[in-house]
Amino acid sequence: MLHATLKQLRYFVVAGELKSVTRAAEQLHVSQPSISAAIAHLEEASGVQLFVRHHAQGLSLTTAGTQLLGRARSLLYDADSLMQFAISLGEEIAGPLNMAAFHTFAPIFMPRLMQSFLTQFPRVVPQCDEGHQVDIVEGLREGRYELGLIYDMQVPEDIEFQPLCRFPPYAAVAPDHPLAAHERLTIDMLSEYPMVLLDWPMSRDYFLSLFIDAPRQPKIAHRATSLGMVRGLVANGFGFSLLNVPPGRHLALDGKSFRTIPLDGEVRALTVGMATLKGVRSSPAAQAMGEFLKHSELSQAET
Repeated sequence: MLHATLKQLRYFVVAGELKSVTRAAEQLHVSQPSISAAIAHLEEASGVQLFVRHHAQGLSLTTAGTQLLGRARSLLYDADSLMQFAISLGEEIAGPLNMAAFHTFAPIFMPRLMQSFLTQFPRVVPQCDEGHQVDIVEGLREGRYELGLIYDMQVPEDIEFQPLCRFPPYAAVAPDHPLAAHERLTIDMLSEYPMVLLDWPMSRDYFLSLFIDAPRQPKIAHRATSLGMVRGLVANGFGFSLLNVPPGRHLALDGKSFRTIPLDGEVRALTVGMATLKGVRSSPAAQAMGEFLKHSELSQAET
């Protein structure tokens, strides 16, 4: 049976993440022998080698070490959540709240939502990263995030998904685009013109899937890996693009404008929802954020 303290596991996790005893000691403000002793104890107690030591080049995890790192992260997360829960009994909800949201969604909605949340829970310290769907899901599994905001695209079985709002796709075109005068467009009409594709994992598959039943496949003229680049290329006349999240101001970063036009026909909308890892107890701060989002302006944002 493996006997280890939370402190030893924390030393091991930090050393594994940083791949260095020296850097782990610096981050945790302890001595290097303390880190080394914790690792040695875990290896002796488990009977397996957790690290490969590289002379003057730090550490690398073995297969067993990688497996233990994931479980140790979860255990430490649960321990921290338990402490926050205990602290919150009889007190205000408090503590850090690490979240992540999809790139297109995060900058438009999250700062305002976080500010509104803090008026109710001022002792919570929210942090929201931006990421692709795959990165957010991986962060939930690794314990880096308690809560994610993702789309209903290929949601894994170990992720709990609670829908919040629905965003149908729309076309973005330059003001002088041949289709700019239309009030509504169809996928068939768009397939006649060059396309600027938002080339992100899953996103590209979703946008291209909208053309499956069209008589022609899209003419991809440019691929862009940032929303700013997509908007810039569209506004400067390089082609139309398809997006879901409302754009706010219809301007590219260079100041040029573009127009957004709804789509007719049977086109699949995307649903934004809260994602959490199944089987993991949320901290009081994360539970409060979950309830807040269910009743926030976001839950009324369906377009």
